[in-house]
Amino acid sequence: MTALPEITKKLLYWWDDGHAELPWRQTSDPYAIWVAEVMLQQTQIVTVIPYYERWLDSYPNVRELSLASLDEVLKMWEGLGYYGRARNLHAAAKSIVVDHGGCLPDEVESLRKLPGIGRYTAGAIASIAFGKPAPVLDGNVIRVLSRLLDLEDDISKSKTKNKLWNIASTLVPVERPGAFNQALMELGQTICLPAEPSCHECPINSECLARARGNQLDRPVRPRRKKTPHYDVTAGVIWQDDGRFLIAKRPLAGLLGGLWEFPGGKKEADESLRDALRREILEELGFEIEVGQLLTTIKHAYTHFRITLHAFHARYRSGTPKNLEVADHSWVYLDELERYAFAATDRKIIEQLQLEFDVSRIDKQVETV
Repeated sequence: MTALPEITKKLLYWWDDGHAELPWRQTSDPYAIWVAEVMLQQTQIVTVIPYYERWLDSYPNVRELSLASLDEVLKMWEGLGYYGRARNLHAAAKSIVVDHGGCLPDEVESLRKLPGIGRYTAGAIASIAFGKPAPVLDGNVIRVLSRLLDLEDDISKSKTKNKLWNIASTLVPVERPGAFNQALMELGQTICLPAEPSCHECPINSECLARARGNQLDRPVRPRRKKTPHYDVTAGVIWQDDGRFLIAKRPLAGLLGGLWEFPGGKKEADESLRDALRREILEELGFEIEVGQLLTTIKHAYTHFRITLHAFHARYRSGTPKNLEVADHSWVYLDELERYAFAATDRKIIEQLQLEFDVSRIDKQVETV
């Protein structure tokens, strides 16, 4: 461990020699840094940049975010995924205004009490925005440190994570901790890559035990990946005679909470897709439908499972819609959908509806000629 101070020195020199110029690195505003760190969780930088810029245009500070409705916030976040991040940003903004006078706290312990801010995010904000010598440990840092020390331990284990946190704590300097943490993360993003690390370009390659032993591609050590479960899921575009159809709002708790969707749900093993859709609508909204033609089939992967979504045209038949297992529902026209926030799969259903509407309109125009 005697080489650790040299590692810190080399990484800071490498950082100063030419790190990536990114929008959130052009500000010292803790709020903007917080927003960036949350958006960057499990999301690529190139994807985040336009969302980050739009977000700050709409919500330039904590107070403006706290005054927005959750529906507005989710709409602004639409397409970025992992929507719990947006809900937590909104909830944390309200807490910061009420409990901290509209200013982010500058200590890790206080930051971690806010919704959605865990140990990594708290360390990133504290070090980058406030210059506190707090460590960070994300996927990139785990990979760098595991290779640096040729760590044989399974990184999914709590004991290993605690060991890595302790190592990160010994590395982060009192002076310029934010620059060092960003350098460590950028090293993992650009050079210490999972499958093809550019070891010859690494500023700390002479200190890397995995490289010296030829173990780069075997680190970090992970458990054998389990087979990802797959589910068949149904959704219904449920029409009324006036040309409106029903959309439902998902409960706040759970996957995609607070977003709007075409209602439906998972098919059970012993039922058809159409029967599954009829059952789900009755359970969630309390009314009867007639299921019509298949509109589209969409394959989508979430973090821990995959789905094939089968979207059907359907028609309202009887019963009064109730919010039994949904947060809300609304009857809307196709051109009204832009005001609502939908997940990626439902956006694809909307695209297919718009395509069918345009084709139908063209066919009608041809018929009149």
